[in-house]
Amino acid sequence: MYQINVCLFGSSVGVTFVALNDVGVNKLHNTLPNSVASSEMSGRVCASILQRASSYTLTLSKPTAPLQYSHQCNSSSWGPCRSDTVCLTGEEKWPKSRRHLSTRQDLDFQLSRVQINSILRSNEQSVSVPEFDGRGLSAVRKFESNQLAANTPNEDRRSAATCLQSKGMLFGMFDGHGGWACAQAVNERLLYYTAVAMMSKQSLEELEKCMEHGRAVPPILQWYKQHADFKYRESAPLYIDHLRVFWQELLDSEEQGEGMSPLDALDRSFKRLDADISLEAQVPFYDDLIRSTAIQVAFAGCTACVAHVCADGIHVANAGDCRAVVGVLEEDGSWSALPLSQDHNTQNQVEVERIKSQHPPSERDTVVTDDRLLGILMPLRAFGDVRFKWSLELQRSILASLESRVDLDSLNLYQYTPPNYLTPPYLDVAPEITHHKLRPQDRFLILGTDGLWDELGNEEAVRLVGEHLSGIHLQAPVSPSEKQMKLGEMHELLLKRQARASPALDTNAATHLIRHALGTGEYGELSQERLATMLALPEDLARMYRDDITATVVYLNSDLARP
Repeated sequence: MYQINVCLFGSSVGVTFVALNDVGVNKLHNTLPNSVASSEMSGRVCASILQRASSYTLTLSKPTAPLQYSHQCNSSSWGPCRSDTVCLTGEEKWPKSRRHLSTRQDLDFQLSRVQINSILRSNEQSVSVPEFDGRGLSAVRKFESNQLAANTPNEDRRSAATCLQSKGMLFGMFDGHGGWACAQAVNERLLYYTAVAMMSKQSLEELEKCMEHGRAVPPILQWYKQHADFKYRESAPLYIDHLRVFWQELLDSEEQGEGMSPLDALDRSFKRLDADISLEAQVPFYDDLIRSTAIQVAFAGCTACVAHVCADGIHVANAGDCRAVVGVLEEDGSWSALPLSQDHNTQNQVEVERIKSQHPPSERDTVVTDDRLLGILMPLRAFGDVRFKWSLELQRSILASLESRVDLDSLNLYQYTPPNYLTPPYLDVAPEITHHKLRPQDRFLILGTDGLWDELGNEEAVRLVGEHLSGIHLQAPVSPSEKQMKLGEMHELLLKRQARASPALDTNAATHLIRHALGTGEYGELSQERLATMLALPEDLARMYRDDITATVVYLNSDLARP
């Protein structure tokens, strides 16, 4: 039997699983990748373990070697006392409905192949795009998408749509933190803002006339929805009103003419939507549901990566740590990765210096600490997150105005001041935008949230999709140094080569990526046991070992780029 012991040291929270006698948990220890111990644990999971630490035991199946697991409680979100966490002071904040304790049945890792495939494929999407989109050849042949949750509910969102009043297609990838509220709102709204900004003045005038006279408005986007998608229905009229205000301002601009370029439209739409989110949280709506939703959206946050794909090329706007990578087919038949975005986190020193330069020299040592903004937030650009943008006075005023009407804990809201909060704002959503002109060798574009890139590098992801697309698994010739290998080393090399030649199990390339992200073994082979372990973890433990994963693979029409 294993007792979960919790050690609190300094300002950090550590969780250690200590073996008290022989229990069958080395299966978990042996099948999880080495990177597991370095992956983030959400505040919710940490708090769950904290609450039950003194009394809860886990009983697993076979007697085996002890497991020792240690993990620091870090999260891309923030906050000491949310509705799904427990305060370190011991005050209980866990709602009874969420008090799920993992049992022996929950920790049964023996999923069958049918069960594994069912879990992996439940959120698949595959769409073939018409060759002609009404304005010429489409730059996209088809796209495939999928997502796998670790958080409950999933904090990732994805979107895809064809621009009906301008040209091209838009693809969005959104990774929420501090809950899913902000990612949901941005997912619903951002592509509309971008598409409207690219519309001509004449088209915008037609929109406005239809609104004024109560006529049907010409469609702006053709959405490609997935069965799990949903909307903030109660907030839809508010969202439409603010989108209309945006296009009215564009109509008043003398520069609108034929519409903004994709680069300008992406930049404008990111900044304008974030400003609207901030404004909506400050408006005293009479409807408590609309008001509480607006405040939830603003105090949560999300990173975003949006790609506009047309015959002129690909524009990618990125704010945060989602990522866009082009798969390039080289002349020798191999695949290479061309990144179209840079992660905005502390691994990006240029980004760290950008943040520090916006504040007094006296704050250089406090703006970014422990690889986080103010020691709390991992992404350095994001929508929402007004806790890092507003003055303290405004934050307290807005939360106080809502506190008398609704339970803040039930909305994941709480009074909290980040440390060293001296010269806000510390965060913005200004996107970094890149343009890439399509070439014949550019075959596909991968968009993914950081949960995918935590497990796979750019080159590995491109190789997996490229070989899935072509069905050809290239193997480099044995080098002179490899010919001098010892027998054990040669055996390891053969295992790696054999793993790369394994046939794909999924027709959907995004599912293929997620399967390999979670199930790749020591030699690059797909490990059924490892994959079963990662997928069978109950919801109160899953986030300790992986993040929500979302991936979209866009297949490009390389014929457009031929001379």
